[in-house]
Amino acid sequence: MTWRVYVDGPVHEEALTMLRAKAEVVSGAAPGSAEMGEALPGVHAVLLRTAKLVAGDLERARELRVISRHGVGVDNVDVVAAARRGVPVLITPRANLRSVAEHVFALALAANRNLLPADRSVRDGRFAARDRLVGRELFGTTLGIVGLGRIGAEVARIAAGGFGMRVLCYDPRLSPGQIRERGAEPVEDLTDLLGACDLVTVHVPLSEETRGLLGREELASMRPGAVLIQTSRGGVVDESALADALRSGRLAGAGIDVYETEPPPKDHPLFSADNVVLTPHAAALTGQAMRRMAVDAARGILDVLAGADPFDPPEDAGWRAVNPEPPVS
Repeated sequence: MTWRVYVDGPVHEEALTMLRAKAEVVSGAAPGSAEMGEALPGVHAVLLRTAKLVAGDLERARELRVISRHGVGVDNVDVVAAARRGVPVLITPRANLRSVAEHVFALALAANRNLLPADRSVRDGRFAARDRLVGRELFGTTLGIVGLGRIGAEVARIAAGGFGMRVLCYDPRLSPGQIRERGAEPVEDLTDLLGACDLVTVHVPLSEETRGLLGREELASMRPGAVLIQTSRGGVVDESALADALRSGRLAGAGIDVYETEPPPKDHPLFSADNVVLTPHAAALTGQAMRRMAVDAARGILDVLAGADPFDPPEDAGWRAVNPEPPVS
């Protein structure tokens, strides 16, 4: 049997070479290529970047055996519908953790050291403006992490070991002992965490429980002069409330990589705040991480198509299933 794999966007050539050695690859990246909706009825696997797979799509994909995400977010996949069909949804949990963690500190340093206004002042011939651009060191400050999964734990490690920061964490999914094992001090209440930190970074998936997790009330409880970093998923932070907190001066700055609507509209409220650094959902986009995500996603597809149990992957696998394991009949 010849497997058919649909790839909805551009991925690293090494991953395509791996897939082509064992399957027919249907690309959605080239101009004039098949739309995913047209291709789904005949494919056995999807390597998914940014396209959406909803319940109706899955109903048409009668031959589909596995969906593999190029990354860790699954908000563009109807995981419940896939589970009903018995189609595992794979993610690549280790591929981009370092790149996202480093981006957190790129945004934190840019916000704390006024890098964007400093750049503009030099280009505009206002060199003496440096006296009005006094920044803040990260060393000795307190970092609050909301969500201590793989990326959050890597952020904690870098913060403590690289910048000498005190690291606090709020994560109701973990016990205090688990949080300490991952390098942070547990805080039971989100509001208490926000009020105790100079820098707060968010690392939770978007779900019904986390949508609007940092709303107007929570942002108002942050320490005056604090900085917020958001690289998780748009919708977790109330962007309008954040813009108000920035414009009022209550928060000293923010670094934002993800947005509730992507791309954000031209009248987005954060665009009118001068003390925010914005990047285009690019935290995971390093050359190294792009290769790892593509290769791990392709390996997951090939492993599952070859008979590997998606719910019990090999110990060294760079992929794992995120939807519930179907019940034993």
